[in-house]
Amino acid sequence: MKKFISFLILIIYFCLSSNVFAEDVTTLTGSVSMVPQSFYGMWRVLSKLDDTDNPQVFKKSGIDLWNLSKTNDVIILCNPFNGANAEIKIDKVDNNFIVFKKIGKSGNKQFTDIVEMQLDGENFIGIDKIKLDTFVNGKIMKSEMAVYSIKGEKISGEIK
Repeated sequence: MKKFISFLILIIYFCLSSNVFAEDVTTLTGSVSMVPQSFYGMWRVLSKLDDTDNPQVFKKSGIDLWNLSKTNDVIILCNPFNGANAEIKIDKVDNNFIVFKKIGKSGNKQFTDIVEMQLDGENFIGIDKIKLDTFVNGKIMKSEMAVYSIKGEKISGEIK
């Protein structure tokens, strides 16, 4: 148990001490204020590939940790498994149904992630739509996509 708590503290420290790299992300204050408190916290997320146009690029299944936190009107998703740390944009909130987007850039690649999730206490189910664009001279030269079914289980944080 002590090892698990130490690991959890290390993950939280990593997420909170990392710099946030987000470009061209606009957060709607009204949408952020509508997000249920149970959305925030540490989640174990299982993913299963449902559809893709390039099975060599996208893995068939995965397990991740998502730490969702809010400071003022900015929501951050930190994934210590892959080092991702990004500001997310809330597109829709309808009670416990939430749609959010995050965009990341690395070199000539842009990664757009749109998550639709239905919260249910300490669990959620949903889909994760991923688009990976490759740019050459400022133009999209290749676009690849994947759709995952996702399931989340709350590890820590408020449950209401």
